[in-house]
Amino acid sequence: MFEDLIVRIALTLKESGLPYMIIGGQAVLLYGTPRMTKDIDVTLGVDIDDLTNAVEAVRRIGLVIIPEAFEAFVRDTRVLPTKDENTGIRVDFIFSYTLYERQAIERAKPVFLRGAAVMFASAEDVIIHKIFAGRPRDVEDVRSIMLKNPDFDRDYTGKWLKEFDRSVGSDSFTKLFFDLLRDVE
Repeated sequence: MFEDLIVRIALTLKESGLPYMIIGGQAVLLYGTPRMTKDIDVTLGVDIDDLTNAVEAVRRIGLVIIPEAFEAFVRDTRVLPTKDENTGIRVDFIFSYTLYERQAIERAKPVFLRGAAVMFASAEDVIIHKIFAGRPRDVEDVRSIMLKNPDFDRDYTGKWLKEFDRSVGSDSFTKLFFDLLRDVE
């Protein structure tokens, strides 16, 4: 069910020329401990200026856009929430064209599902996203990814978390990262 939809998303986004990576719970399934997830999160490597192209791709995938006034919603949140009516699976498309996201998409790893290359965020970038989100479930996801992938690139991960800390005037992201590292080592 999820796999079929992920493959449709990957093929259509590639065909549409939209760079992307799968993040969130689906990426945790790849790098961490299996857990229940009810949605698919996709980061698009484009700004909201490409909304028309993204909407056309979403419709070709066969997804229904959830908010009625979706243009305003995307402008306010940078997220295009959709749903597959056949399965009820929610798919969120996140618009991001920051330096970090562009680099993360370039680092995405192809995973072959049903013969199609699907671009998943690297383990390091999933860790960064999850630490940034910071909910208890995200912290547990980070712990499981660190345990399952002990050779992940700590320097890359720490560098970006320090950048995010600088941007918000804090040290909470790097502190959480190093606390989790100590826990798993």
